[in-house]
Amino acid sequence: MLQQKLIHSDCLSAEQFAAQFHALSEPLRLQVLEVLRAQELCVCELGEKLGVAQSKLSFHLKTLKEAGLVRTRQEKRWVYYSVNLPGLVAVEQYLADYRRFSPLLPARSCDDSPK
Repeated sequence: MLQQKLIHSDCLSAEQFAAQFHALSEPLRLQVLEVLRAQELCVCELGEKLGVAQSKLSFHLKTLKEAGLVRTRQEKRWVYYSVNLPGLVAVEQYLADYRRFSPLLPARSCDDSPK
């Protein structure tokens, strides 16, 4: 089954890569990553910077965390979020492998198909 097949040298499955791409497909989650690029923040600080309710933001942070793109650190009662660089490197490497190792063959004309 394709979902179980390993598709990268980092031993991530197709399902794991799909989760990462799903996480990156939402504009608000991209904004979260952009804000976290600069510094680690708690959900209340992220909500302030993005103008988003904490309840809505928590859902998106969970998606990013499950995809391995964000990590958490708890300090007393606060949870701080930061970018998980190894997760982003895995996505970058996956895409780079397509560029390096996939042949770019010209499309075959439909007129050339066997009859």
